[in-house]
Amino acid sequence: EAVLEWAAIARSAAREHLDIAHTAVAEAENRQLAARRALDAERELARLQERYAKTLRRAEALEERRPEHDRCQEQLERARKADRVAPALELREEAERAYRVASDVLDRTRERLPAELADSGADRLAELEGRFRQELGTLEAARKAEVRSASIDEERVRLNRDARADDEIVREADAWLADWDTTRAELTQRIETAQEAATRAEQLAGQLAPARLRLDAARRRDALATDVQDAREALTAARERALAAHESWLGLRERRLRDIAAELAAGLVAGEPCTVCGSAEHPAPASPGDGHVDRATEEKALAVHRFAEEARTGAEHALTLVRERQAAARREAQGDDSAAPSVAELHSLVDRLSGEHAEARRLAAGTHAAREALAVAEREHAKRVEQRQEARNRTAARTSQREALDREQAGLEGQITAARGESESVAAHADRLSRRVALLADAAEAVRAEQDAAQRRKEADDRLSDAAFRAGFDTPQAAAATLLGGAAQRDLQHRVDAWQAEAAAVADRRTERDAREAAERPAAQAAAAESAHETAEWLLREAASARAAARERCAELDRLSGRAAEEVRRLGPVRQEYERVARLAGLTAGTSADNERKMRLEAYVLAARLEQVAAAATARLQRMSSGRYTLVHSDARTGGRRAGLGLHVVDAWTGSERDTSTLSGGETFFASLALALGLADVVTEEAGGVRLDTLFIDEGFGSLDDQTLDEVLDVLDSLRERDRSVGIVSHVADLRRRIPARLEVVKDRHGSTVHHRL
Repeated sequence: EAVLEWAAIARSAAREHLDIAHTAVAEAENRQLAARRALDAERELARLQERYAKTLRRAEALEERRPEHDRCQEQLERARKADRVAPALELREEAERAYRVASDVLDRTRERLPAELADSGADRLAELEGRFRQELGTLEAARKAEVRSASIDEERVRLNRDARADDEIVREADAWLADWDTTRAELTQRIETAQEAATRAEQLAGQLAPARLRLDAARRRDALATDVQDAREALTAARERALAAHESWLGLRERRLRDIAAELAAGLVAGEPCTVCGSAEHPAPASPGDGHVDRATEEKALAVHRFAEEARTGAEHALTLVRERQAAARREAQGDDSAAPSVAELHSLVDRLSGEHAEARRLAAGTHAAREALAVAEREHAKRVEQRQEARNRTAARTSQREALDREQAGLEGQITAARGESESVAAHADRLSRRVALLADAAEAVRAEQDAAQRRKEADDRLSDAAFRAGFDTPQAAAATLLGGAAQRDLQHRVDAWQAEAAAVADRRTERDAREAAERPAAQAAAAESAHETAEWLLREAASARAAARERCAELDRLSGRAAEEVRRLGPVRQEYERVARLAGLTAGTSADNERKMRLEAYVLAARLEQVAAAATARLQRMSSGRYTLVHSDARTGGRRAGLGLHVVDAWTGSERDTSTLSGGETFFASLALALGLADVVTEEAGGVRLDTLFIDEGFGSLDDQTLDEVLDVLDSLRERDRSVGIVSHVADLRRRIPARLEVVKDRHGSTVHHRL
């Protein structure tokens, strides 16, 4: 309930904070909006003032560039006038270049003419060209005859070369055919030898395979001899192990049969009939003697014996198999021989047959090659005979062909001699005439070209002068100096256009009313407005953050309040159960007001046992103290401690009950001893009769007087009467006399020594 009340208070406070945060955000938004508007106004004022200032600066820069603009405008107008003269100038320059080229060609051509023709006109040169062309036409037949004569000489050279080649073919064929009979006989003999070797190889192959099988069998025979010996030894060992296992099993069986009565007695059940005699009473069952063998031990020995027998049978079977394999290998290695050959003998036989077989196969492998060589030789023989006959036929044909060429060459010689004159050949004479004709034609053409170029240059000069006058220039040279290229004119036009565009833009800017009015106002304070706007935005963010935190806090408190209500509802039964368990726990722990003695539950239970222990201890304590002391249980609280497990002694001499801490040292010892013995008696009773047969008492006897010591020892002796062993650890010398059976421990510098005294 307190939690729910606290949650309601926290939710109410959180909602109040949220309402305050909403109000703060609204105020911050209004301030931020006002600051934003002020900032936009200051920025717009600064922009207009800067725009007007830039316009003034641009106007000043424009006025500074006005002289350059005027110069470019004037230069552009003169260049455009000169453009009307440009075609005439280009035509004049082209005519001048053509005249110079024609003049150079004419000069080079006149240098190649003879001195008497260097100053001749075009008509004279053309006349000489026609005369030499006519003479050149008469040499055409002689030139063809000279070409035919040269081809006849080449044919003679070819015929001589072919004759030498055919003579060489005939000589080589005769030399090769001279050895034909011997070559054919050798190749035939090679074929016969190879065929005989093939037959021999087949015979040796039939002998080699059985020999290899016998060699493998001999090797297996020798290897199996070792296996036979190993199998014999294994059989001997298996037989010995089987015999030993059999003897061991028989010995254990005999020992078990001797003690079979004890084994049967172990299975007897009180009230159940005996399996041997049928009696339900078993007055004297036999007990097993030393080294008794049970049924499991005998069965284990029997299993070992059977396993050893199986191993022996397996060893005998393995020896039989190895012997059979050795006998089979021995028969296979012996073959048809009367005596068994050794591995070395069979190996030598296989090597000899392998060598002979390899040699026969090598010789037989040459059969195909020998036959192929004979076929190749026969084809070569036919080819040589055919080549020799063809060479002889070509030699006869060349003789008649050479005679016809000689007759034709004799007819051409006269025609060629008459036509070549003083030249070494008709072709050389015709080439000289051709060069003269070409030179005269070039010279005539160069003279005419130079005259035409001079006329065109004069006409171009006239047109240029007229065009310069019409364009307003005094001379053609003035027009040429003013002429500009397309790139230069475009650059000037770009400069002029740029200046005019800038002037128009400046004029438009200066007419803007808002910029002019802004320039008349004080300078804009954009930085201060920016700072105020940033502050307003920061305040808005802070307010929004506080509102979000308040909203989140409200949502979280609502969630936690619901959860707390649910948990309170669920904890109602648990709380009731807790209160009940807490009261019970306080009662059992001794802390509850309902527990008047402030005693724990376990102490309460142990108090009952302690009363039993005190009663059992009193029986011995009275004997040790001559009936003076009695131990009683006390549940009184002492010293602020809880009650329940206290012990007091009742002194019969004074009749008072007092705490055990008031006893003297000796009285405390035998009271403790009596309490320990009483505890042992109670434990024995609670354990179902299981006795504590051994008890050790360490020290404490030195604090007793002689009479008390005698009484204590009498009590301990009474314990021995019940077959208990009592051990006393003490340094009291008088106990050596009273206790004859003891162990004495004597220590010296070399260690401790134990002596047994009876």
